[in-house]
Amino acid sequence: MKNHNLFAALRAAFPSSLDDVAVETDNGLRYSWRDLERGTAMVANLLASLGLPAGARVAVQVEKSVEAMMLYLATLRAGYVFLPLNTAYQSAEIEYFIGNAEPSVVVCSSKNFGWVSKIAFKAGTRNVFTLDDDRTGSLLERAAHCSDRHEPVQRQADDLAAILYTSGTTGRSKGAMLTHGNMLSNALVLKDYWGWKKGDVLIHALPIFHVHGLFVAIHGALINGSKMIWLAKFDPKLVVSKLPEATVFMGVPTLYVRLLAEAGLTREACRNMRLFVAGSAPLLIETFNEWKERTGHTILERYGMSETVMLTSNPYQGAERRGGTVGFALPGVSLRVQGDDGQPLPAGEIGGIQVKGPNVFKGYWRMPEKTKEEFTADGYFKTGDVGKIDERGYIVIVGRSKDLIISGGYNVYPAEIEGYINDMPGVAESALVGVPHPDFGEVGVAVVIAKPGAALEGGRIVGELKSRLANFKIPKQCFVVSELPRNTMGKVQKNLLREQYKGLFA
Repeated sequence: MKNHNLFAALRAAFPSSLDDVAVETDNGLRYSWRDLERGTAMVANLLASLGLPAGARVAVQVEKSVEAMMLYLATLRAGYVFLPLNTAYQSAEIEYFIGNAEPSVVVCSSKNFGWVSKIAFKAGTRNVFTLDDDRTGSLLERAAHCSDRHEPVQRQADDLAAILYTSGTTGRSKGAMLTHGNMLSNALVLKDYWGWKKGDVLIHALPIFHVHGLFVAIHGALINGSKMIWLAKFDPKLVVSKLPEATVFMGVPTLYVRLLAEAGLTREACRNMRLFVAGSAPLLIETFNEWKERTGHTILERYGMSETVMLTSNPYQGAERRGGTVGFALPGVSLRVQGDDGQPLPAGEIGGIQVKGPNVFKGYWRMPEKTKEEFTADGYFKTGDVGKIDERGYIVIVGRSKDLIISGGYNVYPAEIEGYINDMPGVAESALVGVPHPDFGEVGVAVVIAKPGAALEGGRIVGELKSRLANFKIPKQCFVVSELPRNTMGKVQKNLLREQYKGLFA
């Protein structure tokens, strides 16, 4: 009987020479494919020795390290469910996740053991281990006594592999349930679509508690038997120095902006690079163009979510990579744009994006009603993103449906107004949010960051927009600030801006 365990598929792609380097870290450590094989076997055997119930969750909040990646792979290998937690989460958040997911195992950094273990034991978790980024901690101490041989546990494609808590910008965070089949199907599609080939080397500079770094990047390298250059934290100078040794880089837009600030980023530095991928937040067209000019490479923008892994991508070859778009639906993914009346919209019309495919999650953990609400009668998942399909079939995301501003009965799409503001001289970035208004119900407020050395005035920005846009789209006020609030993936946290400015017109 075929084993659909995702680890078995990743393991089968390891190169025949297990003594080759699989991962090289920024502090000079080298891990061979054999090290990955043995390390994951030992941790999987440790988990198996704990007498965990079927489908047990393993919740992990640790700093990035190769051992943390091995813990993820070992959890898959042993047939349990991995639950990555953002390292920025504080006690109230951890209490909610542990209470909601009821993990059998919790792994945390030694420095947090005191408060995390208290929460975990109180919630009924039996096993709490520590794991630090310097290869220490009780998890590794215990695993060192286990056998380095382990047969990956039999799993069906529909069995749960991971639960990812979505950022929860509205209400409680929801646990998206991803199966072995969801993630393997996506890894195989991307291997082909992005032209992964023998000899590829990935620079891994992303966090590993998120779809982008944990699934897209790690699965991409492993399913291709490719070496990773592993950076514990993103350091632009270090990335530039490593580019000549690599062929693939994945980053969020903020990382590309920081790399562009490095004088060492040249065509020569990128001479061996094959592919630069961007996602997790919108890439400004200015960044897209400047990158092309500086490096000779066109960034490939793609689109995905915690609930679906990757959904769309600009083409690797054969057609143009278009800035400001996220390309086409990936093979096997069906994508449509629908109006409020549930009818499909013609090209160029803005509506809700809905998707269906083998990569789409099983539903939200212990939230059957919410799950039912988020799927259509014919099985499409409502992404909550708003966008359009242009005349050439490229998909353009204009924002989240919850970011939509309805002012005096008219729909205002923040991304459209932000596009105009971002094009103005001296503007580095902008965000538009809706706040309550006694007359219009809701109005837009723009929050803008200036480029270094530029002097901007909110009133002038609003005046400039008045000459270009319909009156109902014009923000009622514009503030110039030094920075925008962001989450760890670089996304602007509009919920915090809405909260900050909600009393403006009260």
